[in-house]
Amino acid sequence: MSCWIRASAMSRGSRRRRPFRHLTFTLGVAITALLIATAALSLVYTPQDPLAMSITGRLQGPSGAHLFGTDQYGRDVLSRVMTATVISIAVGVIAVGIGAAIGIVIGIASGYVGGWIDEAFMRLVDAIQGFPAILSALLFAAVFAPGIVISMVAIGIAFVPAFARLTRAGFLELRAREFVVAARALGARDRRLIARHIFPNTLAPLIVQATTSFPIAILAEAGLAYLGLGTQPPHPSWGLMLREAQNFLSMNPWFAVFPGGAIALTVLGLNLLGDGLRDLLDPKTA
Repeated sequence: MSCWIRASAMSRGSRRRRPFRHLTFTLGVAITALLIATAALSLVYTPQDPLAMSITGRLQGPSGAHLFGTDQYGRDVLSRVMTATVISIAVGVIAVGIGAAIGIVIGIASGYVGGWIDEAFMRLVDAIQGFPAILSALLFAAVFAPGIVISMVAIGIAFVPAFARLTRAGFLELRAREFVVAARALGARDRRLIARHIFPNTLAPLIVQATTSFPIAILAEAGLAYLGLGTQPPHPSWGLMLREAQNFLSMNPWFAVFPGGAIALTVLGLNLLGDGLRDLLDPKTA
């Protein structure tokens, strides 16, 4: 009886939390959809040329002609914020893709093969984890030249340990399960075991990891651009716009408010989306 009461209480608690989780997920989806729509629109239309300069229109506040005002070169801030959305999404997708691709391969090799391969790859993962994305970008910039490609590679490498450890943990847990042992006994080869039986069962946490890594990648890109290691002028980036705005805050604070607000809204929306996906894909919270 007491077990039934506890189960009933847990069920009621779950039902009370479920609408909030759905609301969080819906809000995350809405903000993410707005982000994608803005990026898509900026590919075909912006109110002004984001690179066009105007000596007579410098550091203007929001107006009918320039809804977000202008920067120190007279460039339309709204157009630059919209165009920077494309760069942020591209960096996020490619950086997370790099981290996921390398990390998943390492995790599969470590978790499925084991032995000295597992030990060697885990030491490599530990070494990568010791280098933050900014430090990696500094090293790459010293060898090559700072730019958006450097940002993508540096941020992507920083994500490798998370994906590698998550994949390895899934494979270590699943490779001894009954359905995997049965498939192996029936003659299934390693490639089939990995592709058909083990890896699909590790996808849910990997999807959540990718979703939660996306806002981190966007925030890291903004930070690298602010430091001069990411997107280079005259191309727009939210972090670069904040860097350019810091000397003009007393004259035109709107110059910093809008790119900063874009970063905050994007990170909020993607975090809400990641939290919602985790709740939906995790059976423990269902």
